[in-house]
Amino acid sequence: MRQFVVIGLGRFGFSVAKTLSVKGHQVLGIDIDEDRVQDLSEIATQAVCADATDEKALKAIGMENIDVAVVGMGDNIEASILTTLVLKELGIKEIVAKAVSEDHRKVLQRVGATKVVAPEKDMGIRVANSLISPAVIEHIELSEDSSIVELIPPGEYINKSLRDIDIRKRYGLNIIAIKKKMKIVSKEGEVKEEHKINVAPEPGDMIRKEDILIVVGTNEHIEEFKKRR
Repeated sequence: MRQFVVIGLGRFGFSVAKTLSVKGHQVLGIDIDEDRVQDLSEIATQAVCADATDEKALKAIGMENIDVAVVGMGDNIEASILTTLVLKELGIKEIVAKAVSEDHRKVLQRVGATKVVAPEKDMGIRVANSLISPAVIEHIELSEDSSIVELIPPGEYINKSLRDIDIRKRYGLNIIAIKKKMKIVSKEGEVKEEHKINVAPEPGDMIRKEDILIVVGTNEHIEEFKKRR
């Protein structure tokens, strides 16, 4: 299991740290605000009050076993850039940093961030896409011209195989996975419904009413598919 450090425990960083912790991962949280550190200490593996722009301070905490670093103090641009640079110097291979502007994103990438996220922009895109098409559950941009989307299959697809619908030939899209709702019986005998993901669907796999199709393709082809629903 990978070990994470989340630096900057504001709304974004705290949310990331809490989610990773709840999912059972080892999480170290770092912030200069003692109250934020205290709030996370009850959830994460460890929470420390420190200045992450100080290389000596991070070395003292012990970063040698960290696999992924998340830099969440996007609002403090100087601190986020310096922290990313320090993490790179310490040999952290995967650094995810929050950016608040396009220029900020470019600088973070140049100093060592392997992935840059813009939470407000990304969320805005997802909300807009969900409003445009009720059939779209999730929309994640891979680049300016391609995306991954979760789609509710149209009625004409129900009880047909992937071979039958041939979405690749008709729309230039690829179904990379199918979420299927399954009934799971717990040890206590309680029946729950959970989504199980088939990450390698076969041409003969059938589409059922409550399935969700995970599709990848160009935005142009995705929009074309939406219009023909």
